[in-house]
Amino acid sequence: MQTTKNLMPIAGVLSGALVWGLIWYPFRVLQDAGVSGALATLLVFGIALLVSLAWLPRVWREFAAMQNAHLMAWLALLIVSTGAANFGYVLAMLKGDVMRVLLLFYLAPLWTILLSASLLKESLNRYGYVVIVLSVGGAVVMLWNPQHGLPLPQNVSEWIALAAGFSFALSNVVSRRAQHISLEAKTFSVAFGTVALTLPLIIWQGGIAPQLAGLSVAHFAVLLILGGVLAAVAYAVQYGVTHLPANQSMLLFLFELVIAAASSYVLVGEAMSLQDWLGATLIISASLWSGKIHA
Repeated sequence: MQTTKNLMPIAGVLSGALVWGLIWYPFRVLQDAGVSGALATLLVFGIALLVSLAWLPRVWREFAAMQNAHLMAWLALLIVSTGAANFGYVLAMLKGDVMRVLLLFYLAPLWTILLSASLLKESLNRYGYVVIVLSVGGAVVMLWNPQHGLPLPQNVSEWIALAAGFSFALSNVVSRRAQHISLEAKTFSVAFGTVALTLPLIIWQGGIAPQLAGLSVAHFAVLLILGGVLAAVAYAVQYGVTHLPANQSMLLFLFELVIAAASSYVLVGEAMSLQDWLGATLIISASLWSGKIHA
């Protein structure tokens, strides 16, 4: 029985890694068909939100009963961090090179160490310093550009990926810390946070109605499928990160890199340079070592 209990959260995190390693492609297809990344994100997570409401009627009662300001603050932080991670991931993937964006996103172990120490009070051992050195070293190698002189992200997509990775690490740590929030409420928060952060951009772009008018039945069908899949995956991932140490979750999410590398090469012919591979090796090594931080 104990083995089964261990496998369930691991399977939940791995399912998220699989889906998020592939989800960039349908979003790019939708963009090429005239559906903006912001609109697609809003509708997909809006659908996921509706699915969550149908599955999880207890969420509203839980939120209404949450009178403690401290508890509400953790819930708000979870909503904002998950929304920023999801929306940032989609926007970065639409314009940037898949693997470069994803590797910047996967500097998350570095942020996880710092956030786990401050929010979870998890002490840092010698492996933690190894992770910090490898993460920073990998980022420097991958981002180094002699023309610019500084190892910084080279475009907007890469900056967004870096910010989304921080938000992703924060959401995992908060989900682990906020044990008072039910799994159902956490799942709802993923979709709600993404919709809440995306809607202002849609309004700024001219409103949702004009953009909806240009969508076909095929567009809506794809969006509906994506929304249902993400709703199920959100539940599975929240279950996993709630029942696993934050850095173990980060380790399992590495499976996403394998899926993304293979799919970006096969589907769009993206290939990484030697410099990118060297940086990737260090960043992936940091994630592998992160599993030993609190062993």
